Formats: sequence, C-alpha cells, structure tokens
Amino acid sequence: MQSLVYLIPCVLEESATETIPHYIINAVKNCQVIFAENERTARRFFKNICKEIVIDDYEWFTIHKAENEVMSAFRQKIKEGKHIGIISEAGCPGIADPGQILIAAAQAMGANVKPLVGPSSILLALMASGMNGQQFEFVGYLPIDNLERNKAITALETSSQKKNSTQIFIETPYRNNQLLETLLKTCKPSTRLCIAAELTGPNEFVKTKTIADWKKEKTDFHKKPVIFLLQV
Repeated sequence: MQSLVYLIPCVLEESATETIPHYIINAVKNCQVIFAENERTARRFFKNICKEIVIDDYEWFTIHKAENEVMSAFRQKIKEGKHIGIISEAGCPGIADPGQILIAAAQAMGANVKPLVGPSSILLALMASGMNGQQFEFVGYLPIDNLERNKAITALETSSQKKNSTQIFIETPYRNNQLLETLLKTCKPSTRLCIAAELTGPNEFVKTKTIADWKKEKTDFHKKPVIFLLQV
C-alpha cells in the first residue's frame, strides 16, 4: 500500500470550526499517524470537529521543526505505507510552518501528498486588503534589531514600488505594537498598510489605510494574531 500524506488545515480561531470543510473529517479518519506542530492543540481540534474521532487510535509525533528522529520516524511510516496527517498549529501545513520539511521528504520519497482546503490567514488577509493579489510576496518575520528592521521596511517599500506588489509579513503577537510603531515612523505617508487581526474570530479586524491615516488611529494589537500587508 502506498503512503498518503494528508495536509490537514486547522482553525485560525479555536471556536471557528465552521471554517473547516466536512471532507477534512473523512481525511482525519483515514489517517493512522499524525505529525503535529502542537499535539495538544491538534488533539483538541480533532475533538472539536468530530466527537467520533478516537484520538488515541493514532500514532502521534510532534514536529519540532523536524529534528532528525522525527524525520526518521516520518520516513519509516511512509515506507510502511501508512496514511499520515500533517497538521499545523493554525492554518495550512507547509505555509509559514515547520511541516514543510516533512512534506519535502514525502515528495522526495514519491508519496502521494494531498493538500486539503482550509483557512490561511495569509490569503484571507490578502483577499480582504484590496491590495495587489496578482503580485505579492510573503516575507515572514522582520528582523528584531531596530536598525535592521528599519532597513527591511524600507526595502519592502522599494520592492513594492518597483514590482507594484503587496508585501506580507508577520510578527510575534507580543511585539505587534512595536512593529506598528516602527512602520508608522519609517514608511512614507502615502504607503498603504493593511492590518488583519484575529481572522475568522468574533473580533475579526481587517482595515487598509495609508500610513498618514493610521497615525490618526488609536490601536492596540498586543498579543493578537496579526498579518501585516504593505503596498506603495
């Protein structure tokens, strides 16, 4: 039997189970082994989407950026022809997620990799931003060092202007306010900035304004999951 590797999307907000298509449940039930970024979160997610799922029937592995022993176990399960689920902490596996390394190994071994539909904070933010969805770039985290961060933000503006592209980035939730403060100080007044916070949750917030207009707003995104998008 050839191994199937299911890429199982997870909710962005724990109570938003309606964002998960029903066919995900069938895929989970078809799995024998689960590789999760966070096992406790994944177990709770399975219980929330289907009470019938017997969580302890699965073999569980925590990805932890795919250390050698995890990668070895993953390859062994593929050789055994097991059906495997890879699940991110939130959103889609392989997108800003350590599961990408396992997916690359599955491809190299010729396993069938099945991406499944579900919420992606990056794409949802881009969809709602009104910015260029034809040409965009996700650059992950910006540098922590203030000088390097300022350089990175200036480079994002330059790249956006040159390519007419949307630049998408994230920050650790407890540093969101500091990043926003730096953006307001560094970017041109006419640059557009979209802030997408708590997507799919009851307090979902998505607004696109110029830097000049954001300076007039009182904001607080401390400890909230946020996607930032910038376009000149």
